[in-house]
Amino acid sequence: MRPSRLISLTVALAIAGAAALAQPPRRVVSVNLCTDQLALLLAAPGQLVSVSRLAHDPDSSALHRRARAIPTNGSGAEEVYLLNPDLVLAGTYTADATVRMLRDLGIPVERFAPARSLEDIPARLAQMGRALGREDEAARQIAAFRAELAALSDPPARRPRAALYYVNSYTLGDRSLAGAILNAAGFANVASETGLTHGGTLPLEQLVLLAPEVIVKGRDYPGQARAEDPLTHPALRALERTRVVGTLTDRDWICGTPLVLNAIRRLRDLRLSMEAGR
Repeated sequence: MRPSRLISLTVALAIAGAAALAQPPRRVVSVNLCTDQLALLLAAPGQLVSVSRLAHDPDSSALHRRARAIPTNGSGAEEVYLLNPDLVLAGTYTADATVRMLRDLGIPVERFAPARSLEDIPARLAQMGRALGREDEAARQIAAFRAELAALSDPPARRPRAALYYVNSYTLGDRSLAGAILNAAGFANVASETGLTHGGTLPLEQLVLLAPEVIVKGRDYPGQARAEDPLTHPALRALERTRVVGTLTDRDWICGTPLVLNAIRRLRDLRLSMEAGR
């Protein structure tokens, strides 16, 4: 073969290879609840072929109804491999052994870090848009998210003091997604008064002494675990000027997606009702 023809063939193969790489993935599998949610928001019809089992759980998944049209997987490498994906979506906390095995088998894996702030949400949408070849749809949803967030985040005249309270007396500070949701809704997080910025334990006695105006409780799951006792302790009911609300910290709070706007909206409505004396 003449050198000129060899060069032409090499160039043609390179162009064909680049074009193939540029094609959006056709069979996408998600093995993480939060990548499930992002993919469900952005994927083209038929592009997402499997989601994690938690995607069908109404307590954990904000998009469980949409997810029910898609088969689930147990997030194991062997099971995922048999689905013949050309892209796997995982979290940074997905088992390294699973990710390594899939990559060793030649399957691309895109990993997503959990959102720690509201500003992380556009970044995660953009990352998913690039991974799925859905950049335009991601840009549209980012713009809509920013606009609605701005409309909901009008500065309040006064920020009521609030606490987030979960099993094991756990709370979250301002440098967390839940803390950012609380702040955007117009509340001041009492965790800051204790020096907690991310997450940590807030003993029930300390919570009572702080006497926040609102306590937002996590879900109290059925069972006999003593870790849940602080959520129903009589001391909370004895706080005469504290409003205790529950079930606000579930599926809309878990993942960094535009669905956190639902949580912000409900908390903002609560603040406005307090201002109106209701």
